[in-house]
Amino acid sequence: MDMTLRPATPAERLFTYEQHAQISERCGNPGYLWGELDNSGSIFLKSWQTFVRSQNTPEFKAEFNTVLDMLRFDERYGHVLKNRAAMTIYCLDHAEGSFRNGFEYAFRADTQGYSYLIRCIPTGEDNHVYVYPYRRDLLDRHMKQAEKGIRFITPDGKEKFRVADGDMVRITTSEGASLDRMARYIDDCHAEIGGSFYHIREFAEWMKESSSKVIPLRPGLPEKCYAVLPSGDEIITIKHGEDGYFHADKYGHDRAHAQAIVDEYNGQLNVTKAQAAAMLAGSMFGWEVPAADPKNYDEQGQPIKPKHHDRGDAR
Repeated sequence: MDMTLRPATPAERLFTYEQHAQISERCGNPGYLWGELDNSGSIFLKSWQTFVRSQNTPEFKAEFNTVLDMLRFDERYGHVLKNRAAMTIYCLDHAEGSFRNGFEYAFRADTQGYSYLIRCIPTGEDNHVYVYPYRRDLLDRHMKQAEKGIRFITPDGKEKFRVADGDMVRITTSEGASLDRMARYIDDCHAEIGGSFYHIREFAEWMKESSSKVIPLRPGLPEKCYAVLPSGDEIITIKHGEDGYFHADKYGHDRAHAQAIVDEYNGQLNVTKAQAAAMLAGSMFGWEVPAADPKNYDEQGQPIKPKHHDRGDAR
């Protein structure tokens, strides 16, 4: 049997964890395996949890067992699941698969009919590997559709903003509590938010009825940055997701001097000019507006003008 193995992309890493039932169904996910390795390779303790029974066919089970043997004993795949030492070496040699500050590694193995999303934890105390199989065609189709993002709308259907599959949103309740929740794409009209299944209009109505609000927590933005107060030369602090600003009790000799100080402070925080511009816009106009996305600024923090397409001889 032919199989390829490579580091998983950031989008694919989302599928190395247990999925909502709706996503498992859409992606043909029979279940998942978790396993514990020893240092010698003589022990591979594993357990299986079934999700979609209709996909857990005898043919799939036979292929899955073959795939596990290939990942353990076939040198073409680096003996990634042979033992903890071999897993550690393979992960370090394929650092593109690392995430969570190098604590975990994600890989994708493809056969003709299935994709296996593998999460390795070389330094884990208990389970060291999780393997989530999916129907390859269904997974690829779902991921392609998910590229459109998750829509957040008003109760009357007007789009407020979109977030990418797996991004975080912040729900602020009427009592002022902040709840940060992951959003997962299910289809164009449904999403999983914080582990719960919603029609996007149902979610919008819940926000209105509970006097709550939701904003995107864009992954390209820092936790905080410095900026110059637009109405003067005072230096302020902005926090991601919070309206308004905080006084830093710092001033420049004039606006240009204040901006130079801000650029220096932000540089120490590894905050780019595009990020700082987006943070300032979010704090002033709302975090859901396009101006609060750093992708809409150039390296100097200037807004990127939309491209105008040539209409030819159209009148």
